[in-house]
Amino acid sequence: MKFAFSEISLPKRGSLAVAIYADNAFSPTAEDVDKKTGGALTRALETSRFKGKKGDFLEIMAPNGLEVSRVILFGLGEVEKLGQTDMETLGGSLVKRLNTSGARSVTVILDELNADEIKTNEAAASVAAGAMMGSYRFQKYKTDIDDAKEPTLTRMTVSCKGSATARKAFADQEALVEGVFLTRDLVSEPANTLYPQSFADRCLELTDMGVHVEILDEAKMERLGMGALLGVGQGSRRDSRMVIMQWNGATGKKANRKPLAFVGKGVCFDTGGISLKPGPGMEEMKWDMGGAGTVTGLMKALAGRKAKVNVVGVIGLVENMPDGNAQRPGDIVTSMSGQTIEILNTDAEGRLVLADALWYTQDRFKPEFMVDLATLTGAIIIALGHENAGLFSNSDELSEQIFEAGKAVGEGVWRFPLSDAYAKQTKSPIADLQNIGTGGRGAGSIVAAEFLQKFVNDVPWVHLDIAGMAWSKADKPTVPKGGTGYGVRLLDKFVRDNYEGK
Repeated sequence: MKFAFSEISLPKRGSLAVAIYADNAFSPTAEDVDKKTGGALTRALETSRFKGKKGDFLEIMAPNGLEVSRVILFGLGEVEKLGQTDMETLGGSLVKRLNTSGARSVTVILDELNADEIKTNEAAASVAAGAMMGSYRFQKYKTDIDDAKEPTLTRMTVSCKGSATARKAFADQEALVEGVFLTRDLVSEPANTLYPQSFADRCLELTDMGVHVEILDEAKMERLGMGALLGVGQGSRRDSRMVIMQWNGATGKKANRKPLAFVGKGVCFDTGGISLKPGPGMEEMKWDMGGAGTVTGLMKALAGRKAKVNVVGVIGLVENMPDGNAQRPGDIVTSMSGQTIEILNTDAEGRLVLADALWYTQDRFKPEFMVDLATLTGAIIIALGHENAGLFSNSDELSEQIFEAGKAVGEGVWRFPLSDAYAKQTKSPIADLQNIGTGGRGAGSIVAAEFLQKFVNDVPWVHLDIAGMAWSKADKPTVPKGGTGYGVRLLDKFVRDNYEGK
């Protein structure tokens, strides 16, 4: 799908989308269209339930007085309260409506907005970005596609005053959405095609964008003492990998600043190991690499928009399989940090992967901070459902920055407590640590975070448990059913607002 921007003018072909405000107040373009069509918009509103609220749509086919095939009225509600996510939702909603209608092109006209949170040209760019996000489909493996259900929309033009500025703003957003798409693609891939080495190969493709990529094989990780990560993957016929991606975009005096670090859990498939998961729903465990997928998509987004900041992304890639060589409950492994870990449940594997990835990251790069992402616990879904990721941190400042970034882009987080009372549950009677808590099912997500904190070595750190956010069973305007790409836009906003160029 192609996107363009223009100054305000009525199109001579395709579909036209114009704004109606709260209580059916006409935008200037809507007034113009109503006059040209002999009051067609007024008559349509009088015989409908359309009230100009956000999310309201009304379609008028082939109106007399215009050369377009249809006019779509979209509600914006109270304009002064509009924000970025509202405009993205509008774009995504328009695409989903028109893709099944036979329409091939649409011109969306945004008259001057008196909004508190977003300028008109920024709003125009966000409409296009939302449309782009809403257009995503993962059909790589479908061979029998019904042409009648295929998307028809191939072009969207957004018209506004100051279209050149909108076009420039969209260039950055387009790069960001491409990063989201990479994450969605990775999360959607089946485990027989996306495994540690093939995932690492996908990361190597980022070298064309200026990202420096290194891959550690099992021999290198063994020499580094990564017994926690290697223990998880030892039951798989697929060798484990660690991928290090570096984007050095800072310039001038900031070129040598410490990097920002993002670390991802990449369990390409999780059977639970010897502590085998129940069969129903196990197919969903192909997306247990969602944290690594987000880090990879973020690196693509930052490189794509040439972010002026130094960033390192580290992902631990394994498969957790119940082979005869698999790790057993009761085994003890030694992590890269030197701390020993008693394995009480092989299905609490993600924290073992992150233990070595976090320690390696802080030890080698001495970063300004670390943010890790992981589909870590089912308990976080019990607590938060599919509306927010769980946030755990040793830094109030980082927590607040990420919370605000999430609120701005519509990717919410909610902070949970950490304390010695929870940390005590990670103590083992025969090793330094154990990989599940002593408190049964209670506070499982918090105890997992406390376990991870043992490997950050006092570096400012945030852990995001995204188990409820990486995959969706419902289709939304800008987020498809399936892999969501959660976290790429959140962390890009976090970096842009707080660290880039500062």
